[in-house]
Amino acid sequence: MEQQFEDIDSSGKWQNLYNEIRTQAVERPYEVAKLPVNRTLNRYRDVSPYDHSRVKLENSENDYINASLVSVTEAGRAYILSQGPLRNTCGHFWLMIWEQRSKAVIMLNRVIEKGSEKCAQYWPTSEELQMSFTDTGFVVRLLSEEDQSQYTIRLLELENTKTGESRKIYHFHYTTWPDFGVPESPASFLKFLFKVRESGSLGPEHGPSVVHCSAGIGRSGTFALVDTCLVLMDKRKSPSSVDVQKVLLGMREYRMGLIQTSDQLRFSYMAIMEGAKLILTDNSEPQNTFIGLSRDVSEPDLPPPPPPPRPHLNDSRPNGPCLEPQAVTGDHHSTKETDSQDHLGKENSVRVRKRHREERNAITTQKVQQIKQKLSDSEKKQEKWRYWRPILLNVGAGAVLVVGLLCWMYVH
Repeated sequence: MEQQFEDIDSSGKWQNLYNEIRTQAVERPYEVAKLPVNRTLNRYRDVSPYDHSRVKLENSENDYINASLVSVTEAGRAYILSQGPLRNTCGHFWLMIWEQRSKAVIMLNRVIEKGSEKCAQYWPTSEELQMSFTDTGFVVRLLSEEDQSQYTIRLLELENTKTGESRKIYHFHYTTWPDFGVPESPASFLKFLFKVRESGSLGPEHGPSVVHCSAGIGRSGTFALVDTCLVLMDKRKSPSSVDVQKVLLGMREYRMGLIQTSDQLRFSYMAIMEGAKLILTDNSEPQNTFIGLSRDVSEPDLPPPPPPPRPHLNDSRPNGPCLEPQAVTGDHHSTKETDSQDHLGKENSVRVRKRHREERNAITTQKVQQIKQKLSDSEKKQEKWRYWRPILLNVGAGAVLVVGLLCWMYVH
């Protein structure tokens, strides 16, 4: 694969390879997406789910949602690639997650990009803590949030108000991947991918994870392609045995347009090659090998936050009980001393991040106070000027009148 990459890279033929994949991809029917009743449920007119692979809502009058089930049998992987929810489809989005028993949502875009809304705000922020979707009968609560330099990991509680049942859902949000672009490095992307893997959300014991960007084909396709190829390489124990182009064409049979640019295709190859080195170098502990490679990424190595205690649904507070953050546990080692050192190191890392956050908040507060003080001083000066201005004008006019009168008397 490395030789193939170098040949394409040196000859500048990534666009040619990308065009070849587009030509070879077979388009399937998507009649349901074109129905008049479903047109307002699509974010983009040229991105629709195929009829044979679209996810169907079960407990809804209209079973349509712009999402596709992409399966790779040999890899044991299944993903739901979806468009970023519209404001009128957020309830449908959570209904799909509930019905498909998904353990994680993998979001690869920001809500606002280049001044346009690329996705509705479908999860609660740290200010509001919970959101209600009465059209489908779900309440989503924010239980914890862990900010990293490249991504944010949230733990959400999804409650079905019709049955009273609740589930914990991971929300992995990659915040630094530009639209139609690529991440800043394969290392930063692979670190995010391995965080998702560590949670177990991609495993067969759960329903398919939901992967989305804005359209659900470019960045989402890149994520699914890289993860799938790495699984196949790990199973076959040989990077050369995996034909990336063939895998991508197979995935395109389930959702149109996966991988939107030649740059995304090139980045996929780079990430697959780097990821293969990590997995095949030390298959027993791929994460430890990866940490050593990506030290240039300035973020602490912490696993996703563990699920906190489930709040009582009949709690009198509107957002449920206040939950204390749980201690983060690391990998198991051979001695208790090592466990203790790792635990202390991670606690120190958490404290350092907390202190830095508090310092930034303090600096921001100070700047706000300074701005308010300047505005206040400016308003006081304007108020004084408004008070003295008519007086000074009257005095000035009187002085001019007196001088004029004296001059007239002197002349005469």
